[in-house]
Amino acid sequence: MSDPIALAQEVLKEHRESIDRLDAILVYTLGERFKHTQAVGKLKAEHDLPPSDPARETKQIARLEDLAKRADLDPEFAKAFLKFIIQEVIHHHEKHQE
Repeated sequence: MSDPIALAQEVLKEHRESIDRLDAILVYTLGERFKHTQAVGKLKAEHDLPPSDPARETKQIARLEDLAKRADLDPEFAKAFLKFIIQEVIHHHEKHQE
């Protein structure tokens, strides 16, 4: 019979390896997302468009909330996460306008 502690440690190791891979995916995905939002910010600055788009932001938050529910993720966490990202993007867009 296998040692339950050794088995638990092996399962823990596998979970942590998955978490590490997912963290890398998140970082690279955010990097790619910010490349696009930087391009949007430059475009907005070149055409004197406002740095934020409240209607789109509201739509995106609702969309993410729906996705979170379908992914079995706390929708409030997902909304807070997207709001944080949106604030950072707007900050970058405002810097392009200066």
